[in-house]
Amino acid sequence: MSEKRERGKQTAEAEPAESGERQGVLSGVWHSIFRGPLVPRSDRDRKLIVVQNFLLHFRPVRLPERSLRYTHTWGLGGMSLVLVLLLVATGVLMMFVYQPSPEEAYGSILAMRDEVLFGKLVRNVHHWSANFLVIVALLHLLRVYFTGAFHTPRQFNWIIGVTLLLCILASNFTGYLLPWDQLSYWAITISTSMIGYVPLAGEWLQGVVRGGTDIGSATLITFYTLHTTVVPVTIVVLMAFHFWRVRKARGVIVPRGPDEEPEEYPERVLALPNLLLRELAVALALVAFVLVFSVVFNAPLGNEANPGMSPNPAKAPWYFMGIQELLLHFHPFFAVVLIPLLIAGALLAIPYLRYDSDASGVLLLSHRGRRMAAIAAVTAVVVTPVLIVLDEFWFDAGAWLPGMPSVVSNGLLPTVVLAAALAGFYVALKRRYAASNNEAIQASFVLLLTALAVLTATGVWLRGPGMALVWPWIS
Repeated sequence: MSEKRERGKQTAEAEPAESGERQGVLSGVWHSIFRGPLVPRSDRDRKLIVVQNFLLHFRPVRLPERSLRYTHTWGLGGMSLVLVLLLVATGVLMMFVYQPSPEEAYGSILAMRDEVLFGKLVRNVHHWSANFLVIVALLHLLRVYFTGAFHTPRQFNWIIGVTLLLCILASNFTGYLLPWDQLSYWAITISTSMIGYVPLAGEWLQGVVRGGTDIGSATLITFYTLHTTVVPVTIVVLMAFHFWRVRKARGVIVPRGPDEEPEEYPERVLALPNLLLRELAVALALVAFVLVFSVVFNAPLGNEANPGMSPNPAKAPWYFMGIQELLLHFHPFFAVVLIPLLIAGALLAIPYLRYDSDASGVLLLSHRGRRMAAIAAVTAVVVTPVLIVLDEFWFDAGAWLPGMPSVVSNGLLPTVVLAAALAGFYVALKRRYAASNNEAIQASFVLLLTALAVLTATGVWLRGPGMALVWPWIS
């Protein structure tokens, strides 16, 4: 181990010296491209040439060997990039067939599916890649959080990552309407109706999004333009900035155990080919999985949109079902505006909270942190369904608090009670386990995350006609 540390120390000390020689290497690269091959004379020359390669510049020349473990990152960041590339490629192909008008949109989707060579496969790949991207990006965000990869100097990159996740949701949302079938039409109708609950500017914002009072030609053109130009360009720019910030962060996070001190000079290996081969393997495996999945499962397509006949139940897209479920239990202002804004604000504030230590690289902080996270998850899995059932069949704010405004009885009071319960949970865990701020914040994060997952699952699988609770096997 001491020999490895010594080699790592020598490598780390040698890295700064390379920057002074890079200008000279540029001439060698220029010569190799326009005048003939330049054969590297040593391992050092090979590293310097790789550094000058534009496509590989966002990766360090050397990186800690332990950071290459697949279980450290699960390749989720690279998977997100691959899915974005798949979406761009298939989206461009679909633009040759799709007609963005209410009269022709559905027919063009049918023609793409039934008449265009490989049209069904291209649409399936596009649809499933978009859904997988939401899942993979969310898992990547969680991986970054649970391995502490948001501490100094990476705080702002966390903000960029959260913004990217929101842009991905916007991309899926704007693309959801384009098939112009019953499912997409009424899902967007439900989702845009939620905007109307924004105080003062709700109706105006709803009109801007819809392009009028109702969903029609202007809405479709607006969503098509956002989906094919504005949102993709924003995602690509933010991804490039995100990668650049990762590359510029001081050092690569090395995974370690809860009781293991960080190595000052970890053993390092060349990024090429060690990292590149792993990334290519993950990318090829993901593309193969998406292709096979798209062959087996077709993208859903219902009957053509009928503005005069709403399906029962009419549900928002699955990634917004948590908000729609909240709407069944809280006053609309709290469910659609205040609670989502509080959650988004808390998510953005995570890197800037007061922590007792920097535990970067340690999964779930410590043995105690893992135990507290498990307790929080179990608590949310048990308590959230109980509260849903009680509110569905027993609690009636209007009957229990007659004469009180709904915004108070069904909004302010339950929100304050739940906020107090969360604060009590935080304090109780911290005292019971003598936990650090890191561990208590993490447990609270897990509690809220699991509760949101339960709300989403309830809305997707357990809501039937009239949005009443039903067993999932009952149609």
